[in-house]
Amino acid sequence: MLTRRDFLQVAAAAAVLTGGPGLARAAARQTITQDALLEFKPVGQVTLLNFTDIHAQLMPLYFREPSVNLGVGAAKGLVPHLTGKDFLKAYGLKAGSPEAYALSCEDFSGLAKSYGRIGGLDRMATLVKAIRAQRPGNTLLVDCGDTWQGSYTSLKSRGEDMVDAMNALGVDVMVPHWEFTYGEARVKELIAKLKFPFLAQNVKDTEWEEDVFPHTAFFDRGGVKVAVIGQAFPYTPVANPRYMIPKWSFGVRDEEMQKRIDAARAQGADLVVVASHNGFDVDRKMASRVKGIDVLLTGHTHDAIPGVVKVGDTLLVASGSHGKFLARLDVEVKDKRVVNHAFRLMPVFSDAIAADADMAGLIAKIRAPHQDVLGKVLARTDGLLYRRGNFNGSFDDLICQALLDERDAEIALSPGFRWGSSLPPGADITMEDVYNQTAITYPNAYRSEMTGQLLKDILEDVADNLFNPDPYYQQGGDMVRVGGLSYRIDINKPIGARISDMTLLRSGKKLDAAKTYTVTGWASVNEGTEGPPVWDAVASWLTKKKVVNFGDNKTVKVVGA
Repeated sequence: MLTRRDFLQVAAAAAVLTGGPGLARAAARQTITQDALLEFKPVGQVTLLNFTDIHAQLMPLYFREPSVNLGVGAAKGLVPHLTGKDFLKAYGLKAGSPEAYALSCEDFSGLAKSYGRIGGLDRMATLVKAIRAQRPGNTLLVDCGDTWQGSYTSLKSRGEDMVDAMNALGVDVMVPHWEFTYGEARVKELIAKLKFPFLAQNVKDTEWEEDVFPHTAFFDRGGVKVAVIGQAFPYTPVANPRYMIPKWSFGVRDEEMQKRIDAARAQGADLVVVASHNGFDVDRKMASRVKGIDVLLTGHTHDAIPGVVKVGDTLLVASGSHGKFLARLDVEVKDKRVVNHAFRLMPVFSDAIAADADMAGLIAKIRAPHQDVLGKVLARTDGLLYRRGNFNGSFDDLICQALLDERDAEIALSPGFRWGSSLPPGADITMEDVYNQTAITYPNAYRSEMTGQLLKDILEDVADNLFNPDPYYQQGGDMVRVGGLSYRIDINKPIGARISDMTLLRSGKKLDAAKTYTVTGWASVNEGTEGPPVWDAVASWLTKKKVVNFGDNKTVKVVGA
């Protein structure tokens, strides 16, 4: 249930979306224009532009928002844990509208035919340049991380394509997470190529507990001294391979954050902005514990929220993922306090926004050497393929089935990643689409033996990372995806008691804790994992199948939601 405060915040956001003359008029005419998307009455001295979790996507794409995003504990029933019709109702959005298409999962396949692809860094560049022209000395562009990973070209260039693109976009500051999966040496090489600060106040070296990266950057915007403090994903060595960054330690580090804020204020900061990759619920808790944060730009959980969420005096902004949105927050600052603000989450509708010529040229240059791979058609999908959500999406089911067949296993495990573009029914599945789901630096598809008890322990551990009622113990992505196996999960139970009724689909028999099963999977965080790259296994399987059709997954029964 929404509290009265939550309702007022939602209502205010809905008024921005539907009450103004710009995008609302365009939606009513079922047309979208660049001018309508950009229409905004400036407020105050500072314009904060923000995107996050672009996952190396340079091109326009389809991306379906989740149908399942469950909240637990104090977050139950609050944004971002509203989806589908509940989300549309909460924000007063009309079904079938451009906003409904961009922000929810409702009728995604049907609306995709009308509204097309979203995103594309050349379109985002157009929006950024237009806003900077309107507010030349007032604008700050913040990237909240997961930028260098997630595509074939980023994998082949080891992140350098995205460094070049972000330099061209004119990013002012960034924070990291998946960036670390290129390893310590490569991260340092890429940072040296950046034309802007790379901030992470919560990363320290393991020998001396000294800061590895700068923590704060200062900017003058509209006569306001702005301090931006960076927060990396605090559980990187848990969610990703520890061996890639063995000399660095992570954590939320609230006490350190408070010291950074106090120091920034002491150095004359009028406005304190935290650029974070904690995830929304973690940042909501941080904002309630750490004092003096004026604006908290949050990333990691890919939430697209069309209004600010206020926690005490802190404004939280969640700007979605995959380049679908550009968030604009204007603030008026007096006596070191935000006294007024205006906000819009702008969907980057590809067909409505003119491509910026400079960025389009750079993207073409990046992609040109790889066209034979990127454009290779492997198969066709007759159903919607998507990943985003707490449990198996249809693209996850495709990957699991490919691994089961190609690696001759009884059970498949696929990580609960949130990144990866969607494909509407009837679309070709290209090699680029496969890499958009699998492009990581530890891709080996293993085949091993696991007991039924170990499999239950794995599911229980991941479930606790997702559904622990304390956000500070939520340490990773969504639930591990499974193939060849069904189970029941009660999200309100404690660890060890959430998972039950584990059944092998091949035989229909319950898993025996003492029995050994053949299991395949990928993205193991263990060093030395052997097996073919997952993209090779998936591509081989698709080439044989020619046509695929995966519906909504029915093998996971969720209770307690």
